Amino acid sequence: MTQHPRRAVSRAPGAVLAVLLLATGCGASLPGPDDRGARASSAGGVPTLAEVDAADLLTDPREWQGPGTAVVSDTGADPVADEPRPELPVTLTDVQGTEVTVTDVSRVLALDVYGTLSRTVVELGLADRLVGRDVSTQLDELDDLPLVTQNGHDLNAEAILALDPTVVLTDTSLGPWDVVLQLRDAGIPVVVTDAHRGLDNLTALTEQVAAALGVPRAGQRLARRTERQVDAVRARIEEVAPDALDEQLRTVFLYARGQAGVYYMFGEGSGADALIEAVGAYDVAGEIGWAGMKPVTDEGIVAAQPDLVLMMSGGLESAGGVEGLLERFPALASTPAGERRRFVDMDDAQVLGYGPGTAAVLDALAVAVYAPGALR
Repeated sequence: MTQHPRRAVSRAPGAVLAVLLLATGCGASLPGPDDRGARASSAGGVPTLAEVDAADLLTDPREWQGPGTAVVSDTGADPVADEPRPELPVTLTDVQGTEVTVTDVSRVLALDVYGTLSRTVVELGLADRLVGRDVSTQLDELDDLPLVTQNGHDLNAEAILALDPTVVLTDTSLGPWDVVLQLRDAGIPVVVTDAHRGLDNLTALTEQVAAALGVPRAGQRLARRTERQVDAVRARIEEVAPDALDEQLRTVFLYARGQAGVYYMFGEGSGADALIEAVGAYDVAGEIGWAGMKPVTDEGIVAAQPDLVLMMSGGLESAGGVEGLLERFPALASTPAGERRRFVDMDDAQVLGYGPGTAAVLDALAVAVYAPGALR
């Protein structure tokens, strides 16, 4: 195989999955309240990469056969501050250029398609200020909060207004936008944060949330901690991942909603490219000129010749599992990944969410990729 120079992590903006969900109108199939408890309990005993026995590390990760699920070993929150005191009022300009003044953060809603914003609020030490949640929020301490999203990604104006929030944090991954305008017309401050999810804006997104809630110093501490954790995990991954490009797993990220007949391959600028490279795999998207999101084609699959396919757990299930996906795309069955059933799936709301949980996501993926035997 021709060797290609490693590319820099993509910094292209945009929340590709959010756009896809809104454009297709299909439900996100993100985890509901009943799923969260089951998934959290199943994580018990799952090792981190640092805990994996050396005997479980693959000598050549390309030779492993069979699918696996990446599971975060610890889904709990660890706030950087105990009851921080917000410095209010605060006037800021959000990412859309709208000037917003926040005078009260006693009743907060933080809503996006991944639950990243609510997780950030909790990690800042302000969990007790949250009065509702989106369907993707997966923290035990927020289980009892009422849902204000429906169909996975639709904001419910009636449910939001009923909670009488004093400030709403959101991004363009949720809609319809008329709901945001309705909230502003009702006098509720709405701060729109960056919808892009990637390694390149972990600090910026954290500090946007913290600034809106009047706790900038806590935001700085959380951002520094997140970056340190990510750096530490990536250093461990470098120790187990192949150095030579021709030994790295040729990897693609497939997005599926089988019930809607939606199958996309995520490329450069989608957030999936940064994820693939961060786990020490070779992102095929750049090699075959696959940018953003495109419907899966036989030609694309043949050109990619993946050794490994990453997917969301709900997406893989919706396609009928590995066998159902291979039946739908015979070209995929003839690739190294298809022949070896080398698929790794991960919770829909975690895998591309980034934010404070990024290090744990990378670690869980690395275990599933380089030490899959440790999960059995």
